[in-house]
Amino acid sequence: MRAIEIREPGGPEVLVPTNRPTPTASDTQLLIKVAAAGVNRPDCLQRQGAYPPPPGASDIPGLEIAGKVEAVGKAVSRFKIGDNVCALVPGGGYAEFCVVDETNSLPAPNGLTMIEAAAIPETFFTVWHNVFQRGGLKDGETFLVHGGTSGIGTTAIQLAKAFGAKVFATAGSDAKCAAMLDLGADLAINYKQSDFVEVIRQKTDGKGVDLILDMVGGDYITRNYKAAAIEGRIVQIAFLNGRKAEVDFSLLMMKRLTHTGSTLRARDIAFKAAIASELQQHVWPLLNERKVLPVMDSIYPLEQAAAAHQRMEDGDHIGKIVLDAG
Repeated sequence: MRAIEIREPGGPEVLVPTNRPTPTASDTQLLIKVAAAGVNRPDCLQRQGAYPPPPGASDIPGLEIAGKVEAVGKAVSRFKIGDNVCALVPGGGYAEFCVVDETNSLPAPNGLTMIEAAAIPETFFTVWHNVFQRGGLKDGETFLVHGGTSGIGTTAIQLAKAFGAKVFATAGSDAKCAAMLDLGADLAINYKQSDFVEVIRQKTDGKGVDLILDMVGGDYITRNYKAAAIEGRIVQIAFLNGRKAEVDFSLLMMKRLTHTGSTLRARDIAFKAAIASELQQHVWPLLNERKVLPVMDSIYPLEQAAAAHQRMEDGDHIGKIVLDAG
């Protein structure tokens, strides 16, 4: 099968087309003929040598796919050959075929193309777990997401609004702020022009926000503590500005804050299956009715994975970058 491999740790140019043996589905797995694969920040980190795949996972990058079921294991009961699905995978997505446990797969939403369906799993699994399961966002609460035009950000804005939150979001340009407002954000903050802490204080009458989803880290940590409400929660999912910081923990104590974090890729099949089950119950109806949709930035042929990674690292994208494996 056609695939993209990482020749050695480095920049986007180390992603090279190759031929690999087609994987075989185990008893509980689906073999999916990949139509498209999403591109995500963890893929870039893996390419750089900073985020190795978990034990047993393919060394081929790619954490989300959509396509048609080509073969099924003997214990598979939820899907059949020919079904269109999308799936969260621990690796192997940048390829013509990929295997995944059936419980980590979901039916492709009604009316979406395979390109659009491939843009769903990684971001929707991540947002659902971190914003709703771990962060506990509730109807009527206030929510701040940093990086609001990333795949995670565009998903978080839509889902938070769909479930009744007031949404604040940050980004680094007026064009990105306009895009966030179009997605339903109540307030878009250009962090290059305004201090988000001061803006949040003004817009919440000094109360702060109930939940913050942060992928920035670094000096944002103390600033998030300042922007958070009493009993507020901060969920950390990445550290684009650095994983080390000097932090004033008195704010954590005085405000009785909760600061938690998580990674998804290394979690076991059962953990991801539980997220998939909740997504199918609570979010898939929104996707099927097109009330929530993946935001598409750009599409590249599979063989141009290097260009797709360069697009992501340039930081100009709004929404998802997807590889077309068709």
